[in-house]
Amino acid sequence: MIVLESLTKTFGNRTVVDNLSMTIETGEFFGLLGPNGAGKTTTIRMLMTLAKPTSGRIIIDGRDMTRDSMAMKSMIGLVPQHINLDGELTARENLEMHGRLFGMSAEARKKRMRELLAFVEMADRADEPVRRLSGGMKRRILIARALMHRPSILLLDEPTIGLDPISRRRMWDLVRKLNTGGQTIVLTTHYLEEADALCNRVGLLNRGKLVELGTPAELKARIGPFVVEVDDSSKRHSHFFPTREAATGYIGEIQDKVDSVSLRQTNLEDVFIQLTAGERLGND
Repeated sequence: MIVLESLTKTFGNRTVVDNLSMTIETGEFFGLLGPNGAGKTTTIRMLMTLAKPTSGRIIIDGRDMTRDSMAMKSMIGLVPQHINLDGELTARENLEMHGRLFGMSAEARKKRMRELLAFVEMADRADEPVRRLSGGMKRRILIARALMHRPSILLLDEPTIGLDPISRRRMWDLVRKLNTGGQTIVLTTHYLEEADALCNRVGLLNRGKLVELGTPAELKARIGPFVVEVDDSSKRHSHFFPTREAATGYIGEIQDKVDSVSLRQTNLEDVFIQLTAGERLGND
């Protein structure tokens, strides 16, 4: 279990994460969403001990991370936004180096690399320099590297950024398998359909503050599970309703007065836009 207690991070007079408190359960697939500058990456950096909280605490399995950060770091694996593999080394050599950094024995490294290369379906390309691999292949190697030391928590910071739809769905399958196996996963993403498809719960950050927390279904229900989109004078307006009947009734009232009108179910992108639209953004 991960507990954030009044977690705050400031840079000078700018507050990037503002009194953030929430709990992520063991084995949960949790999404941390928000616009650019919401504080997502800074929160991930504090979880990784790469940034020190200005105030507040991070507690993992009952242990205060601020008091024993080095020991706690071994419990966490990170898949970063940017591909930071050594391009001149092979995939296998990148995993080997990571295992050595975490003090794994030669036998344990060899066994773990064999398992992970098979898991991410890269065994046949393991001995090629990473620079020759596609973006999707490099992302899979990043997942394998993050898992080398058998962390109980996996942090995915925009893990599918820049991938084509097929590669993205392949990544989804990989992380679903991990979560099904009981691993706690924390995901940040700008692909809202990704969070909708993968996450048990999501927390929505804006300007460093937690503004909503719940399952994707709960968040959609809060603004209305059905949306009527109205096009009029080259502008599109969205109207949310608690039931399909209420939405269709509204359509009946306006359909002869507008250019076009459509009905669909609410998605997480609608939640995101409704709760963050018009806010001034800072920097992550």
